[in-house]
Amino acid sequence: MMLPLQVHLTLPPWIVEAVDTAKRYHSDEERVGLAIELSRLNVAHATGGPFGAAVFDEDGRVVAAAANRVVPHHCSVAHAEIMAYMTAQQRLNRFRLNEDGRRYVLATSAQPCCQCYGATVWAGVDELLIGARAEDVEELTEFDEGPLPADWVGELERRGIAVRRDILREQARSVLANYGESGPHY
Repeated sequence: MMLPLQVHLTLPPWIVEAVDTAKRYHSDEERVGLAIELSRLNVAHATGGPFGAAVFDEDGRVVAAAANRVVPHHCSVAHAEIMAYMTAQQRLNRFRLNEDGRRYVLATSAQPCCQCYGATVWAGVDELLIGARAEDVEELTEFDEGPLPADWVGELERRGIAVRRDILREQARSVLANYGESGPHY
């Protein structure tokens, strides 16, 4: 048996229609609203878990948009934030997004888990916008978000990453609650 030499992860095709790449998403609410809509559509289309994320440039344009793909790809790292980081890095052809001196933002439907938190430290974003909290995820679904540093927000801010939480939190909670009540759809 040969060892695999590549990993192949894909985003669901509906993302192309769901994201307006010509639009400028100026407000934090518009940006997190897109991430929440991606999470909702991912559940509705049965293409993964109830999480969405998008990377925006400083002009408010979408660089990458993604949804959770863990179960469909049998890959524990295929979280929405990781998929958004990877596709943004691939599109910009660099592993640290803000290496060009421009500012980048990650908007996510829910607070990053311990894995996505770690990726955020290294991805090269300047701002993190969050819908639902980790306690919302754990209360409304069966997901375990894992351990974070006690002062995780402060740790990011010390590294130059501004954090804003509870943006459209109730809308994000609604997607999680719907998913939690009806179970996995994929």
